[in-house]
Amino acid sequence: MLVKDCFVSAPGKAILHGEHAVVHGKVALAVSLNLRTYLQLKATTTGKVCINLPNIDTFLCWGLFELKQLIPYSCARREEVKLLDPELVRRLREFIGVTNGNLDTCNMATLAFLYIYLSLFGSGELPSLTVSVWSELPTGAGLGSSAAYSVCLAAALLCASGAIHTPLKELDHTARWCQEELELINSWAFQGEMIIHGNPSGVDNAVGTWGGMLRFLAGKIIPLSKVPLLRILLTNTKVPRSTKVLVARVKDKINKFPSIMTPVLDSVDAISCTCEKVLSEMTCEPITGEHYNILEELIDINQHHLNVMGVGHPALDTLCQVTLTRGLHSKLTGAGGGGCGITLLRPETDAFVVQSTVQDLRDCGFDCWETSIGGPGVQQHSPSSVKKEVLEILN
Repeated sequence: MLVKDCFVSAPGKAILHGEHAVVHGKVALAVSLNLRTYLQLKATTTGKVCINLPNIDTFLCWGLFELKQLIPYSCARREEVKLLDPELVRRLREFIGVTNGNLDTCNMATLAFLYIYLSLFGSGELPSLTVSVWSELPTGAGLGSSAAYSVCLAAALLCASGAIHTPLKELDHTARWCQEELELINSWAFQGEMIIHGNPSGVDNAVGTWGGMLRFLAGKIIPLSKVPLLRILLTNTKVPRSTKVLVARVKDKINKFPSIMTPVLDSVDAISCTCEKVLSEMTCEPITGEHYNILEELIDINQHHLNVMGVGHPALDTLCQVTLTRGLHSKLTGAGGGGCGITLLRPETDAFVVQSTVQDLRDCGFDCWETSIGGPGVQQHSPSSVKKEVLEILN
Protein backbone atom coordinates (compact mmCIF):
# COMPACT_ATOMS: atom_id res chain seq x y z
CA MET A 1 0.00 0.00 0.00
CA LEU A 2 1.28 3.44 -0.97
CA VAL A 3 1.17 5.66 2.12
CA LYS A 4 1.49 9.43 1.79
CA ASP A 5 3.50 11.50 4.25
CA CYS A 6 1.39 13.99 6.15
CA PHE A 7 1.93 16.87 8.58
CA VAL A 8 -1.14 18.08 10.49
CA SER A 9 -2.10 20.09 13.58
CA ALA A 10 -5.23 20.58 15.67
CA PRO A 11 -6.10 23.12 18.39
CA GLY A 12 -7.02 22.67 22.03
CA LYS A 13 -10.25 24.04 23.43
CA ALA A 14 -11.63 26.27 26.15
CA ILE A 15 -15.19 26.71 27.39
CA LEU A 16 -16.02 30.38 27.00
CA HIS A 17 -19.36 30.20 28.82
CA GLY A 18 -21.72 27.46 29.97
CA GLU A 19 -19.56 25.19 32.13
CA HIS A 20 -21.79 22.60 33.82
CA ALA A 21 -24.97 24.26 32.54
CA VAL A 22 -24.82 22.09 29.42
CA VAL A 23 -25.50 19.02 31.60
CA HIS A 24 -28.88 20.56 32.34
CA GLY A 25 -29.94 21.39 28.79
CA LYS A 26 -28.42 24.87 28.58
CA VAL A 27 -26.18 26.47 25.96
CA ALA A 28 -22.40 26.21 26.21
CA LEU A 29 -19.88 27.96 23.97
CA ALA A 30 -16.62 26.14 23.28
CA VAL A 31 -13.77 27.88 21.45
CA SER A 32 -10.51 26.74 19.89
CA LEU A 33 -7.22 27.68 21.50
CA ASN A 34 -4.25 28.73 19.44
CA LEU A 35 -2.17 26.17 21.31
CA ARG A 36 -1.85 23.22 18.98
CA THR A 37 -0.91 19.59 18.76
CA TYR A 38 1.36 18.72 15.82
CA LEU A 39 1.64 15.33 14.13
CA GLN A 40 4.12 14.21 11.50
CA LEU A 41 3.48 10.94 9.64
CA LYS A 42 6.24 9.43 7.56
CA ALA A 43 6.09 6.33 5.39
CA THR A 44 9.00 3.94 6.06
CA THR A 45 10.36 0.62 4.80
CA THR A 46 11.27 -0.78 8.21
CA GLY A 47 8.45 -3.32 8.43
CA LYS A 48 7.38 -1.63 11.66
CA VAL A 49 4.85 0.85 12.97
CA CYS A 50 6.31 3.38 15.40
CA ILE A 51 4.94 6.22 17.49
CA ASN A 52 7.11 8.96 18.95
CA LEU A 53 5.66 11.07 21.82
CA PRO A 54 8.31 13.59 22.95
CA ASN A 55 5.95 15.22 25.49
CA ILE A 56 6.03 12.05 27.60
CA ASP A 57 9.45 10.82 26.45
CA THR A 58 8.02 7.74 24.72
CA PHE A 59 9.05 5.92 21.54
CA LEU A 60 7.32 2.61 20.74
CA CYS A 61 7.58 0.23 17.77
CA TRP A 62 5.71 -2.91 16.72
CA GLY A 63 6.25 -5.38 13.88
CA LEU A 64 3.59 -5.50 11.17
CA PHE A 65 3.12 -9.25 11.59
CA GLU A 66 2.33 -9.05 15.30
CA LEU A 67 -0.13 -6.21 14.73
CA LYS A 68 -1.90 -8.14 11.96
CA GLN A 69 -2.73 -10.90 14.46
CA LEU A 70 -4.76 -8.43 16.54
CA ILE A 71 -7.31 -7.59 13.87
CA PRO A 72 -10.76 -9.20 14.42
CA TYR A 73 -12.50 -10.61 11.37
CA SER A 74 -15.21 -7.99 11.89
CA CYS A 75 -12.83 -5.05 11.42
CA ALA A 76 -14.57 -2.20 9.54
CA ARG A 77 -13.54 -1.02 6.11
CA ARG A 78 -11.68 2.26 6.22
CA GLU A 79 -14.48 4.38 4.73
CA GLU A 80 -16.89 3.26 7.45
CA VAL A 81 -17.17 4.54 11.00
CA LYS A 82 -19.03 2.07 13.15
CA LEU A 83 -19.58 1.82 16.87
CA LEU A 84 -16.41 1.23 18.83
CA ASP A 85 -15.28 -2.37 18.20
CA PRO A 86 -15.08 -3.89 21.71
CA GLU A 87 -13.23 -6.98 20.48
CA LEU A 88 -10.44 -4.93 18.92
CA VAL A 89 -10.24 -2.75 22.05
CA ARG A 90 -10.01 -5.86 24.23
CA ARG A 91 -7.21 -7.35 22.11
CA LEU A 92 -5.28 -4.09 22.12
CA ARG A 93 -5.59 -3.72 25.90
CA GLU A 94 -4.20 -7.23 26.31
CA PHE A 95 -1.47 -6.48 23.79
CA ILE A 96 -0.15 -3.46 25.67
CA GLY A 97 -0.82 -4.99 29.11
CA VAL A 98 -3.59 -2.79 30.56
CA THR A 99 -6.40 -5.29 31.16
CA ASN A 100 -6.96 -3.96 34.71
CA GLY A 101 -8.53 -0.76 33.39
CA ASN A 102 -5.86 1.66 34.62
CA LEU A 103 -4.61 3.80 31.76
CA ASP A 104 -1.83 6.36 32.04
CA THR A 105 -1.17 9.00 29.37
CA CYS A 106 1.16 6.73 27.41
CA ASN A 107 -1.27 3.80 27.40
CA MET A 108 -4.21 5.98 26.34
CA ALA A 109 -2.19 7.50 23.50
CA THR A 110 -1.01 4.06 22.39
CA LEU A 111 -4.48 2.51 22.46
CA ALA A 112 -6.05 5.34 20.46
CA PHE A 113 -3.29 5.24 17.84
CA LEU A 114 -3.32 1.48 17.35
CA TYR A 115 -7.12 1.34 17.25
CA ILE A 116 -7.46 3.97 14.51
CA TYR A 117 -4.46 2.59 12.58
CA LEU A 118 -5.73 -1.01 12.58
CA SER A 119 -9.32 0.02 11.89
CA LEU A 120 -8.34 2.05 8.83
CA PHE A 121 -5.71 -0.28 7.37
CA GLY A 122 -6.75 -3.65 8.82
CA SER A 123 -8.80 -4.83 5.84
CA GLY A 124 -5.68 -4.79 3.63
CA GLU A 125 -1.93 -4.69 3.85
CA LEU A 126 -0.63 -2.86 6.92
CA PRO A 127 1.74 -0.05 5.95
CA SER A 128 5.04 0.65 7.63
CA LEU A 129 5.11 4.16 9.08
CA THR A 130 6.29 6.39 11.92
CA VAL A 131 4.04 8.91 13.64
CA SER A 132 5.55 11.68 15.79
CA VAL A 133 3.29 13.86 17.95
CA TRP A 134 4.13 16.92 20.04
CA SER A 135 1.74 19.28 21.77
CA GLU A 136 1.83 22.82 23.12
CA LEU A 137 -1.09 21.82 25.36
CA PRO A 138 -0.55 20.61 28.93
CA THR A 139 -2.19 17.24 29.57
CA GLY A 140 -4.91 16.77 32.16
CA ALA A 141 -5.68 20.50 32.35
CA GLY A 142 -9.12 20.41 30.70
CA LEU A 143 -7.86 22.00 27.48
CA GLY A 144 -8.75 19.17 25.11
CA SER A 145 -5.23 17.81 24.66
CA SER A 146 -6.44 14.23 24.12
CA ALA A 147 -9.02 15.39 21.56
CA ALA A 148 -6.43 17.42 19.63
CA TYR A 149 -4.28 14.27 19.59
CA SER A 150 -7.18 12.11 18.36
CA VAL A 151 -8.09 14.64 15.66
CA CYS A 152 -4.49 14.71 14.41
CA LEU A 153 -4.35 10.90 14.36
CA ALA A 154 -7.63 10.65 12.45
CA ALA A 155 -6.70 13.30 9.89
CA ALA A 156 -3.20 11.99 9.22
CA LEU A 157 -4.14 8.29 9.03
CA LEU A 158 -7.23 8.96 6.88
CA CYS A 159 -5.09 11.07 4.56
CA ALA A 160 -2.30 8.48 4.45
CA SER A 161 -4.80 5.72 3.65
CA GLY A 162 -6.40 7.68 0.81
CA ALA A 163 -9.81 7.79 2.53
CA ILE A 164 -9.63 11.59 2.31
CA HIS A 165 -7.67 13.66 -0.16
CA THR A 166 -4.53 15.69 0.48
CA PRO A 167 -5.74 19.31 0.49
CA LEU A 168 -2.27 20.88 0.48
CA LYS A 169 -1.31 22.09 -3.00
CA GLU A 170 2.11 23.08 -4.24
CA LEU A 171 3.19 26.45 -2.77
CA ASP A 172 0.46 26.25 -0.08
CA HIS A 173 1.55 26.71 3.51
CA THR A 174 -1.59 25.29 5.13
CA ALA A 175 -4.82 23.80 3.86
CA ARG A 176 -8.07 22.39 5.23
CA TRP A 177 -10.39 19.59 4.15
CA CYS A 178 -13.93 19.96 2.82
CA GLN A 179 -16.96 19.66 5.10
CA GLU A 180 -17.65 16.01 4.29
CA GLU A 181 -14.06 15.01 5.00
CA LEU A 182 -14.00 17.04 8.22
CA GLU A 183 -17.06 15.10 9.36
CA LEU A 184 -15.19 11.84 8.70
CA ILE A 185 -12.15 13.13 10.61
CA ASN A 186 -14.38 14.14 13.51
CA SER A 187 -16.09 10.73 13.59
CA TRP A 188 -12.80 8.84 13.82
CA ALA A 189 -11.44 11.33 16.37
CA PHE A 190 -14.51 10.65 18.50
CA GLN A 191 -13.59 6.95 18.40
CA GLY A 192 -10.19 7.87 19.82
CA GLU A 193 -11.85 10.00 22.52
CA MET A 194 -14.14 7.09 23.46
CA ILE A 195 -11.10 4.87 23.99
CA ILE A 196 -9.43 7.52 26.15
CA HIS A 197 -12.42 8.85 28.11
CA GLY A 198 -15.15 6.21 27.81
CA ASN A 199 -18.16 8.50 27.36
CA PRO A 200 -17.06 11.90 25.98
CA SER A 201 -19.49 14.63 24.95
CA GLY A 202 -17.90 15.06 21.52
CA VAL A 203 -17.35 18.79 22.08
CA ASP A 204 -13.56 18.60 22.38
CA ASN A 205 -12.96 16.66 19.16
CA ALA A 206 -15.49 18.86 17.31
CA VAL A 207 -13.58 22.01 18.35
CA GLY A 208 -10.32 20.35 17.28
CA THR A 209 -11.83 19.50 13.91
CA TRP A 210 -13.69 22.69 13.01
CA GLY A 211 -11.96 25.28 15.20
CA GLY A 212 -13.51 28.68 15.81
CA MET A 213 -16.48 28.49 18.16
CA LEU A 214 -19.11 25.82 18.67
CA ARG A 215 -22.53 26.02 20.26
CA PHE A 216 -23.40 22.97 22.32
CA LEU A 217 -27.03 22.38 23.34
CA ALA A 218 -28.86 19.18 24.26
CA GLY A 219 -26.20 17.01 22.64
CA LYS A 220 -26.21 18.97 19.37
CA ILE A 221 -22.97 20.64 18.28
CA ILE A 222 -23.26 23.57 15.87
CA PRO A 223 -20.10 25.23 14.50
CA LEU A 224 -20.53 29.00 14.23
CA SER A 225 -19.56 30.27 10.80
CA LYS A 226 -17.57 33.32 11.87
CA VAL A 227 -15.96 34.38 15.14
CA PRO A 228 -13.40 37.08 15.88
CA LEU A 229 -9.89 36.11 16.91
CA LEU A 230 -9.56 37.22 20.54
CA ARG A 231 -6.33 37.59 22.50
CA ILE A 232 -6.29 35.94 25.91
CA LEU A 233 -4.03 34.86 28.71
CA LEU A 234 -4.41 31.19 29.51
CA THR A 235 -3.48 30.28 33.08
CA ASN A 236 -3.07 26.80 34.52
CA THR A 237 -3.40 26.95 38.31
CA LYS A 238 -1.96 23.41 38.41
CA VAL A 239 -4.59 22.53 41.05
CA PRO A 240 -5.79 18.98 40.24
CA ARG A 241 -9.53 18.38 40.05
CA SER A 242 -12.03 15.67 39.14
CA THR A 243 -14.65 16.59 36.53
CA LYS A 244 -16.84 13.74 37.76
CA VAL A 245 -16.78 15.03 41.36
CA LEU A 246 -17.47 18.62 40.31
CA VAL A 247 -20.40 17.66 38.07
CA ALA A 248 -21.87 15.64 40.95
CA ARG A 249 -21.40 18.62 43.28
CA VAL A 250 -23.41 20.88 40.98
CA LYS A 251 -26.18 18.28 40.64
CA ASP A 252 -26.38 17.90 44.41
CA LYS A 253 -26.72 21.66 44.87
CA ILE A 254 -29.46 21.83 42.25
CA ASN A 255 -31.36 19.00 43.95
CA LYS A 256 -30.99 20.66 47.35
CA PHE A 257 -31.88 24.21 46.27
CA PRO A 258 -33.86 23.90 42.99
CA SER A 259 -35.66 27.26 43.35
CA ILE A 260 -32.29 29.00 43.80
CA MET A 261 -30.11 27.09 41.35
CA THR A 262 -32.52 26.86 38.41
CA PRO A 263 -32.49 30.66 37.89
CA VAL A 264 -28.67 30.56 38.12
CA LEU A 265 -28.55 28.01 35.29
CA ASP A 266 -31.03 30.07 33.28
CA SER A 267 -28.79 33.11 33.78
CA VAL A 268 -25.69 31.19 32.60
CA ASP A 269 -27.68 30.13 29.53
CA ALA A 270 -28.54 33.79 28.87
CA ILE A 271 -24.87 34.75 29.30
CA SER A 272 -23.86 32.20 26.64
CA CYS A 273 -26.54 33.44 24.23
CA THR A 274 -25.63 37.11 24.80
CA CYS A 275 -21.93 36.35 24.30
CA GLU A 276 -22.71 34.52 21.06
CA LYS A 277 -24.69 37.55 19.83
CA VAL A 278 -21.88 39.99 20.67
CA LEU A 279 -19.22 37.84 19.01
CA SER A 280 -21.41 37.54 15.91
CA GLU A 281 -21.75 41.34 15.79
CA MET A 282 -17.96 41.67 16.01
CA THR A 283 -17.56 39.73 12.75
CA CYS A 284 -19.96 41.82 10.68
CA GLU A 285 -19.46 45.39 11.94
CA PRO A 286 -16.55 47.49 13.21
CA ILE A 287 -15.33 46.24 16.59
CA THR A 288 -15.72 48.86 19.30
CA GLY A 289 -14.67 49.23 22.90
CA GLU A 290 -18.29 48.62 23.89
CA HIS A 291 -18.09 45.08 22.51
CA TYR A 292 -15.17 44.40 24.83
CA ASN A 293 -16.95 46.11 27.74
CA ILE A 294 -19.87 43.70 27.37
CA LEU A 295 -17.59 40.66 27.06
CA GLU A 296 -15.75 41.68 30.24
CA GLU A 297 -19.02 42.12 32.14
CA LEU A 298 -20.22 38.70 30.97
CA ILE A 299 -16.94 37.14 32.11
CA ASP A 300 -17.33 38.65 35.59
CA ILE A 301 -20.98 37.63 35.93
CA ASN A 302 -20.28 34.09 34.73
CA GLN A 303 -17.40 33.66 37.17
CA HIS A 304 -19.62 34.75 40.09
CA HIS A 305 -22.27 32.25 38.97
CA LEU A 306 -19.70 29.47 38.83
CA ASN A 307 -18.69 30.23 42.41
CA VAL A 308 -22.38 30.07 43.40
CA MET A 309 -22.58 26.67 41.68
CA GLY A 310 -19.73 25.44 43.89
CA VAL A 311 -17.03 24.92 41.28
CA GLY A 312 -14.73 27.79 42.23
CA HIS A 313 -11.42 27.44 44.04
CA PRO A 314 -9.14 29.83 46.01
CA ALA A 315 -6.52 29.51 43.25
CA LEU A 316 -9.06 30.69 40.68
CA ASP A 317 -10.08 33.56 42.99
CA THR A 318 -6.40 34.54 43.14
CA LEU A 319 -6.21 34.47 39.35
CA CYS A 320 -9.21 36.80 39.07
CA GLN A 321 -7.89 39.18 41.75
CA VAL A 322 -4.38 39.37 40.28
CA THR A 323 -5.61 40.16 36.78
CA LEU A 324 -8.25 42.63 37.99
CA THR A 325 -5.53 44.74 39.63
CA ARG A 326 -4.20 45.20 36.07
CA GLY A 327 -7.68 46.05 34.74
CA LEU A 328 -8.17 42.59 33.16
CA HIS A 329 -11.11 40.22 33.56
CA SER A 330 -10.84 36.45 34.10
CA LYS A 331 -12.94 33.35 34.60
CA LEU A 332 -12.39 29.63 34.93
CA THR A 333 -12.69 27.35 31.92
CA GLY A 334 -13.71 23.72 32.05
CA ALA A 335 -14.93 21.88 35.13
CA GLY A 336 -13.48 24.32 37.67
CA GLY A 337 -12.29 23.34 41.13
CA GLY A 338 -8.80 24.37 40.01
CA GLY A 339 -7.57 23.70 36.51
CA CYS A 340 -7.40 26.60 34.05
CA GLY A 341 -8.72 30.11 33.62
CA ILE A 342 -8.82 32.58 30.73
CA THR A 343 -8.22 36.33 30.82
CA LEU A 344 -9.51 38.56 28.02
CA LEU A 345 -7.01 40.99 26.49
CA ARG A 346 -8.30 44.05 24.68
CA PRO A 347 -6.59 45.15 21.41
CA GLU A 348 -5.22 48.23 23.15
CA THR A 349 -3.88 46.37 26.19
CA ASP A 350 -0.27 47.51 26.60
CA ALA A 351 2.48 44.91 26.18
CA PHE A 352 3.94 45.93 29.54
CA VAL A 353 0.62 45.21 31.26
CA VAL A 354 0.48 41.78 29.62
CA GLN A 355 4.06 40.90 30.55
CA SER A 356 3.60 42.15 34.11
CA THR A 357 0.39 40.17 34.54
CA VAL A 358 2.02 36.99 33.24
CA GLN A 359 4.87 37.46 35.70
CA ASP A 360 2.44 38.16 38.58
CA LEU A 361 0.61 34.90 37.82
CA ARG A 362 3.83 32.93 37.53
CA ASP A 363 4.88 34.35 40.90
CA CYS A 364 1.70 32.75 42.28
CA GLY A 365 3.02 29.37 41.09
CA PHE A 366 0.81 29.23 38.01
CA ASP A 367 1.73 28.52 34.38
CA CYS A 368 0.62 31.29 32.03
CA TRP A 369 0.73 31.87 28.27
CA GLU A 370 -0.49 34.57 25.93
CA THR A 371 -2.46 33.01 23.10
CA SER A 372 -5.72 33.52 21.20
CA ILE A 373 -9.09 31.87 20.78
CA GLY A 374 -11.17 31.37 17.66
CA GLY A 375 -8.42 30.06 15.39
CA PRO A 376 -8.67 27.34 12.70
CA GLY A 377 -9.38 23.68 13.35
CA VAL A 378 -7.41 20.74 11.99
CA GLN A 379 -5.21 21.61 9.03
CA GLN A 380 -2.45 20.16 6.92
CA HIS A 381 0.90 21.95 6.87
CA SER A 382 3.86 22.20 4.59
CA PRO A 383 7.00 21.67 6.72
CA SER A 384 8.09 25.23 5.93
CA SER A 385 4.96 26.60 7.68
CA VAL A 386 5.73 24.85 10.98
CA LYS A 387 7.78 26.54 13.67
CA LYS A 388 11.42 25.51 13.59
CA GLU A 389 11.42 24.34 17.20
CA VAL A 390 8.44 22.05 16.54
CA LEU A 391 10.20 20.45 13.58
CA GLU A 392 13.33 19.92 15.64
CA ILE A 393 11.35 18.15 18.39
CA LEU A 394 9.44 15.91 15.99
CA ASN A 395 12.55 14.98 14.03
